Amino acid sequence: MTPLSRIRTRATRTAILFALLASPGATPAQQKSLPPEKRAAIDKSVSGFMAANSVPGISAAVVLQGELAWSAGYGMADLENYVPATSATLFRLGSISKPLTATAALQLVDRGKLDLDAPVQKYCSAFPQKDSPITTRELLGHLGGIRHYNKDGKGDIPEDSARHFATMQESLQVFANDPLVAKPGTKFNYSTYGYTLVGCVIEGASAQKFTDYAAENVFRSAAMDHTQADDFFAVIPHRSRWYHKDETGAVRNAGVLDSSYKIPGGGFISSADDLARFAAALLADKLVTRKSRDLMWTAQKLVDGSPTRYGLGWFIVTEHQIQLIAHTGSQQGASTALVLIPDRQAAVVVLINMDGVDAAKLCDNILKIVFDLKD
Repeated sequence: MTPLSRIRTRATRTAILFALLASPGATPAQQKSLPPEKRAAIDKSVSGFMAANSVPGISAAVVLQGELAWSAGYGMADLENYVPATSATLFRLGSISKPLTATAALQLVDRGKLDLDAPVQKYCSAFPQKDSPITTRELLGHLGGIRHYNKDGKGDIPEDSARHFATMQESLQVFANDPLVAKPGTKFNYSTYGYTLVGCVIEGASAQKFTDYAAENVFRSAAMDHTQADDFFAVIPHRSRWYHKDETGAVRNAGVLDSSYKIPGGGFISSADDLARFAAALLADKLVTRKSRDLMWTAQKLVDGSPTRYGLGWFIVTEHQIQLIAHTGSQQGASTALVLIPDRQAAVVVLINMDGVDAAKLCDNILKIVFDLKD
């Protein structure tokens, strides 16, 4: 047997192991309002998904009628130490951090502390003036002209970097002096760095450190007791390990990632239970006013009137003839999806501790099971 064959054989055995481990973990948050046959169908869908993709661990949750109806963990949060995933396991959120940050910003709007249409320098003097003013509304809708990651990686924080950024102002240094990719308002350009600038705006408007404001005003208000910044160097109970599948299909530990340079756009960790509580709190208007919630969930337009599919912190899509408010996330060792269905006071959460996996597909599968939807 060649070395490559041995690697592939190990990968196949690992996939079988994951399938055997993919039974739901018991959790105190699990409720009885989701019928047993639907829970069984979700278990089957998740188990098949894990086996097909060699996924180590998954946590998922369902909100119905504005309340957490079901949640469970599958597989392993930590393969090396044989720690099962539960609905309380903490996963990297990736870009699902953006809806959390947008909610924080809209709270400040509700409180009269933030003008979405004022130049960002009113709140974040550390960001240099550009040829055209940039507003927080434009940043939240990815219309601010701030660049995303460069395709060649130049000028960005390298993958497998443990460099720690102590402040939001320090994080701005990664991109603040770069030219805009377009005049603000004229082009949709998805940008995690744009959300770093939103974090600086929130600090100026609230007179608090960004992470402190989010913890005290978003997470605490939604009973998200374990959601926090993903501090690479801290010891955080119940945090998952992170995994990656190499070109041979073998499951390996993902690379180092200190996400302190992009906390507002991709640096939080959370659990399926906490994100379900976040969704329920938004649906119940407990975090922002209905006016602000509607604004977040309304697709923005370019200055020429062309529509985008993005509101303020959320993608706005229609599938199965239902309007969905959604976001996905992906970074080293994580693939995530969060979908809200406002008309049905419902939501689905999927968190996976491996990168390069289609979390949105599994989220859609669960959505179809819960609501008896067809393709």
